[in-house]
Amino acid sequence: MANKFKSVGLVLALNLRRDWLKIVFWLLGLGGLMTAAAAKFDGLYSTQKAMASISETLSTPAMVSMFGPFTPKPPYTVAVIYGAMMMVFMGLFSAMMNVYFAVHATRVEEDAGRTEFVLAHAVGRQSPLAAAILELAAINLVAGVLEALGLQAANMTGGSAEGNWLFGLGLAVFGFMFGCFSLLIAQVASSGRSATILSYVLLGGLYVVRMGTDVQDPDLTWWTIFGWIEKLDLYTKNTWWPLLLMLGLSAVVLVVAVALSAARDTGAGLIQPRAGRARASRFLAGPLTLLARLERTSTIIWLVSLFLLGASYGSIFGTIGDLVKTNPAIGQLMGSGALHAAGRTMVLTFANKLSIIFAVVATIPAVITLLKLNGDERGGYLELVHAKPVSRLRLYVSFLVHAVLAGSAALVLGILGMAVAGSASLTTTPISIARYLRAFVGYWPALLVTLGVVALVVAVLPRLQAWTWAIPIYGVMSLYLGNMIGLPEWATKITPYGWVNHVPASAIDWGTFAWMNVLGLALMVAGYVGYKRRDLLAN
Repeated sequence: MANKFKSVGLVLALNLRRDWLKIVFWLLGLGGLMTAAAAKFDGLYSTQKAMASISETLSTPAMVSMFGPFTPKPPYTVAVIYGAMMMVFMGLFSAMMNVYFAVHATRVEEDAGRTEFVLAHAVGRQSPLAAAILELAAINLVAGVLEALGLQAANMTGGSAEGNWLFGLGLAVFGFMFGCFSLLIAQVASSGRSATILSYVLLGGLYVVRMGTDVQDPDLTWWTIFGWIEKLDLYTKNTWWPLLLMLGLSAVVLVVAVALSAARDTGAGLIQPRAGRARASRFLAGPLTLLARLERTSTIIWLVSLFLLGASYGSIFGTIGDLVKTNPAIGQLMGSGALHAAGRTMVLTFANKLSIIFAVVATIPAVITLLKLNGDERGGYLELVHAKPVSRLRLYVSFLVHAVLAGSAALVLGILGMAVAGSASLTTTPISIARYLRAFVGYWPALLVTLGVVALVVAVLPRLQAWTWAIPIYGVMSLYLGNMIGLPEWATKITPYGWVNHVPASAIDWGTFAWMNVLGLALMVAGYVGYKRRDLLAN
């Protein structure tokens, strides 16, 4: 047994040396966001009136679906408001960080052939997996400590050392749990790409289930796993035992992952891909059709997931629209006509916030496709394509067209899912699907500009292409939480998403639509010029 885990420390040291810059980026991003937001909250919610106002907002079904149920009782404190607004949101990002490192430390390394070189030395068969587990544990421990110290330094009104450390360590354990899920999936999936997709599908599915249970029956949230992070009761009861649940489930998942790892060959998952056709079809004759075929499964998963995500949120629109009508005093004051208008306005405002999420999430499969241009080149997968009479223009355009089509389809399906389910749930104040589709028209140029920036970096600065993920990440942070943390307007315009007006609540700004489209196309053309002139990347 000892030989199976021989030289784990050396493999861990190699992993940390390889990933140190990415680890620093993630830690500074998550810790900096938490500390900066905590420092802002004292100024934003310095009075009981302000806290009472935001507490009413957090109690609406729309906010409950995003942040979880707001259970504290008055008098409120700044720390209580902060915990209610940030825990689920930060938990989602912590889980995403762990999915990334878990898959890259295991299946991505195997797919690249580096794990075989490591195992060729005096290294145990299970040492790479054990090193990945230790790396995740170290990253999360450091992240939890930094986040807790950041909250201590922010010194929020109503905060406590116990609440701050529970917050930080809770995020650490929660993220580690999802990292363990990804390690398990990495043993089953046939490739690193499949492991990444399945891990995010699991994460997204659990988040959507939590959203539904929080709105309908918060007691059922215990069964969602994702909802365990809400049960910490930050800065009120400060409940620690849900951490034991997370650690216990993590241990069980890791035991299964280690057992499955011993039962499979390096570079192969337990679920083998089915055999292909003996002769390729004509559909695979060009680089665009070949790329579409290779990305078919992942693209379908993204499209279906975006539609289901939109439908999940749209299904609660009826609850949002009826919220104003349930208050008799407001009904007498406004009258029935004004009540319908108020309910409609609330729904469209919420739809605007959701459209931001759909636009950012739709960017993910598109950016992944563009980054593969260099990734496949480094891996040597494009050598056969380069050996044929395929120009760089055709290859570049193929990846770009597939990215634009995948991102556009994901965005429109997310909005259509919201529109269809929203229309079905709104019986008294119906909103046309065409009105919802304003969001697609409004945010499509932002998608185009984002892909233009990514294409330019991929072509001109391939070593820095991973940093382009900062665009969608900062976009969702600034626009999703910008108003709540008092972010100035100029800070939201750093990303393309910040230039879009409040569609579908507002009319489309055609001037912004035009210049953003021109900018996006110009960036793509500039990317091709750089790609044409630079050398191909060696694997």
